[in-house]
Amino acid sequence: MVPTRWVKFVFAIFLLPACAILSQTFFTVFARATVTQRLWAGEEFWFFSLGAVLWLIAFVGLPRPVVIYVFGHELTHALWVLVMGGRVSRFRVGRDGGHVVTDRNNFWIALAPYFFPLYSILAIATYGVFSLFLDMQPYGRLLYAVIGATWAFHFTFTCWMIPKNQTDLSDQGTFFSLVVIYIMNLILLSVMLVLASPQITFAGFGADLLTNIGNFSHWLVDLADRFNQGAQL
Repeated sequence: MVPTRWVKFVFAIFLLPACAILSQTFFTVFARATVTQRLWAGEEFWFFSLGAVLWLIAFVGLPRPVVIYVFGHELTHALWVLVMGGRVSRFRVGRDGGHVVTDRNNFWIALAPYFFPLYSILAIATYGVFSLFLDMQPYGRLLYAVIGATWAFHFTFTCWMIPKNQTDLSDQGTFFSLVVIYIMNLILLSVMLVLASPQITFAGFGADLLTNIGNFSHWLVDLADRFNQGAQL
């Protein structure tokens, strides 16, 4: 039988074009929204950026809240176990690390803490619940600042932890894990970009994505034609 790691490695190679196309689409849409649609002038952009910058300053200049990160990391594992229909029999968190004991495991559960910004999701969910009973409109700016800070928390700790020989990654195959983490975080950023900018819609983002997919397909066809012509000479 073919080892699962080999299958995941090959699958990750085939995911690389998707990473490239989605990256091109994201940065093209972001650049267009920033330059021509004045994304940078919106309150959403500024308060999100403010929250992210404040966290970056805290991450560099203050003691890092490792226990808070580990708690969120292990809780994310546990939540994804439950989503996948499994059970959690033990949950441990400490400054030196943590772990959960479950009856189910797969790469989604293993890699979820690296692409699922738990604290940002909790902030949005909390805002949504309070909105059912209170007028939360005046606190919209605060929400964007909190999302910026919590997403930066997720991003910085993810980048900090990945080089530390995490078994979550090595058990699934490091190359495969990194590709999945990258593309899932990029999908999340793309969704956040659409939601934060009134000028960008999912339909418009999808149209740009389809255009880039078409361009990539044409490039592959041209490359194959050149290869065939070269083989016939």
